[in-house]
Amino acid sequence: MATRPTLSVRSLVRVLAVPAIGGLALAVAFPPYGWWPLAVPAVAVLSLATHRVGARAGAVAGFAFGLVFFLGLLGWMNVVGWDAWLALAILQALFFVPLGAGLAVTSRLPGWPLWAACLWVGEEALRARIPFGGLPWGRLAFSQPGTPFTPYAQLAGSPLVTLAVALTGASLAALVICGARRQPAPASVALAVAAAVPVTGALLPRPAGGPEVTVAVVQGNVPRLGLDFNAQRRAVLGNHVAATHRLAADVRAGRVPRPELVIWPENSSDIDPFTDRYAYEIISGAVRDVGVPVLVGAVVNGPDADHVQNMGIVWDPDRGPGAAYVKRHPVPFGEYIPFRDVLTRYIERLERIPRDFHAGTRIGLLRVGPARVGEVICFEIAYDGLVRDAIRAGGRVLVVQTNNATYGKTGQPDQQLAISRMRAVEHGRAVLIAATSGISAIVAPDGRLVDRSAEFTADVMVHRVPLRDGITLAGRLGALPEWILAIVGILACAAAVSRRAGPPARPAALGHGATAAPESEPLHPSITRQ
Repeated sequence: MATRPTLSVRSLVRVLAVPAIGGLALAVAFPPYGWWPLAVPAVAVLSLATHRVGARAGAVAGFAFGLVFFLGLLGWMNVVGWDAWLALAILQALFFVPLGAGLAVTSRLPGWPLWAACLWVGEEALRARIPFGGLPWGRLAFSQPGTPFTPYAQLAGSPLVTLAVALTGASLAALVICGARRQPAPASVALAVAAAVPVTGALLPRPAGGPEVTVAVVQGNVPRLGLDFNAQRRAVLGNHVAATHRLAADVRAGRVPRPELVIWPENSSDIDPFTDRYAYEIISGAVRDVGVPVLVGAVVNGPDADHVQNMGIVWDPDRGPGAAYVKRHPVPFGEYIPFRDVLTRYIERLERIPRDFHAGTRIGLLRVGPARVGEVICFEIAYDGLVRDAIRAGGRVLVVQTNNATYGKTGQPDQQLAISRMRAVEHGRAVLIAATSGISAIVAPDGRLVDRSAEFTADVMVHRVPLRDGITLAGRLGALPEWILAIVGILACAAAVSRRAGPPARPAALGHGATAAPESEPLHPSITRQ
């Protein structure tokens, strides 16, 4: 009876240490560091670590890569607690287990860098949907605002940007492998692909302008840091009211142009203005003073005694509150507690959320003054479908009302800003980001950062932005390219498994013309032998 061989130190380095280095590189590619070129070699490192190893070794490598990546990317979760940070990082890293296994089995196919890139898209598609509606944070695309890869977003959204980054990285890995094996022809193909993808992206046209409107984005600031900032909710509301009065005074004095609409952030009124007379009156006074409609972010009671609603309300200077958008995707464990009756018995901090947020059902489309505004609230900006719905429904400018005070100075607001910049290009829309404590920003339709605030300061930004009606190809195609690419990745895995079950073949590093070690001579027998 054959015994299972012991893993060698070299094998352990390959499936654990090397992928961990790649995961760290990918984390640094994201804001707040923003060393975006590192995303390409990070993908290359995982491709090299999983090349021609067994599926189980590939799965281990994928988990090691993912765990280090998410520990770095989601460090802001430590504000909630180290245990929450670790649990979320582990959960997200588990999605890299099938990715690593898939990369390993498809690395024996001709043209494997393309199949690898499709598998990256498939991993992100799955992670963006499960569990509890998924968490798209950390998609390769979101590390690439304002880079040569960004313009691909207008063709097929973030999935195509991810494909482009992953294909470039996998091709770079193929170049290393073919170079080491002295295979000039496939090495040349790998080099050509690795160079052509970003160059082609940089040459794609950018969105044009349109008729313009003057907008004001108000950041009133919060009185202090930490999870308990909502205890100071009257001060937060007062800060946004005071900032709007200052804006009105600046307009009367001619220091700034008169805006045609004003955007307040999420939770700018954490007091229900429909039940609290004081909140209603001071909001109405500020709106009348500035003299134009204001999109107010408020927490509103209802629709029953056990729920509240995260709402963006159009507040008119003459008619008062009118149309509203209710956040459609509340944050699990942040705005509602799954399995509340069970979990609150064991996790005391969950009691800080005494009532669940009710999920809205209507698409975020509001008329605010002269503009049809497509709206999402806070981390909804990370979800393709929610943003796409708002633009397809007729949004001519995209608004993100957000409250990142809990995560201030942690890098999370920077990561959210990067996602918003990608959305601008994907849909060809200016993006207005209003945050209680920062980062508030105005983004042009081509993803350029027009203006941004500092964190934990009061600020008001007044700019002219274009209103656009055209729907990009990405907006028309919707999720179809993502599903196609994910299915291609799955079919490639099936083909690789079927091929390996058949007669032995000589695998190619890239394309049909390459040669490599025969199937009977794996690179690391201690990993691949059963």
